[in-house]
Amino acid sequence: MNVFFGPFLITFTSLFVALDIIGTVPIYLSLTKDMSAGERKEVVDRSMGVALIVAILFMALGQVTFKHIGISIDDFKIAGGLILLLISLADLVGGPQAVHGSSSGSTGVVPLAVPLISGPAVLTTLLLQSGSVGYLVTVSALFLNYLLAWQILRHCDKVTKWIGKDGTIVLSKIAALLLAAIAVAMIRSGIFSSLAEFVRSMK
Repeated sequence: MNVFFGPFLITFTSLFVALDIIGTVPIYLSLTKDMSAGERKEVVDRSMGVALIVAILFMALGQVTFKHIGISIDDFKIAGGLILLLISLADLVGGPQAVHGSSSGSTGVVPLAVPLISGPAVLTTLLLQSGSVGYLVTVSALFLNYLLAWQILRHCDKVTKWIGKDGTIVLSKIAALLLAAIAVAMIRSGIFSSLAEFVRSMK
């Protein structure tokens, strides 16, 4: 039991920190503030389903595929950061509808599922931990983390009712700034890591 629980606890904690679902809550509220309660729950269900599929496929095929086509985690950081930055800027100027239009169909995929939930931090952690402690422990920790994230996001309506419409608007703008900061951090990390790797390759 201890042979499983120790690595599981470490992996679960690493994924929980990488996922940062609490930090995702205000962004989720911002992107879905004009939707009905039913639409928001649909978005949560879709986003978590897509995120889980992406995470499992990435863990199973990531390293082999990346090596084959020449893509690195740093490339993912830069691409994901650019997507988030564009979304956050559009949200600040015109609100979430400027990004997603009137339909909630794509909201579950971009940016919630990818790259906010199954983002570079989570995907990198999955690759490292699956190679270190095995797939059973890593997948178990992943499922529990995503189950918690699913429940947290599905009950965000209570926050919206508490802060009211004006509070939601203010929160959405703060969330857009937070999203922009996250995006810049992802881009910076990807660029710096790529430059460091380039310098090492030149020696």
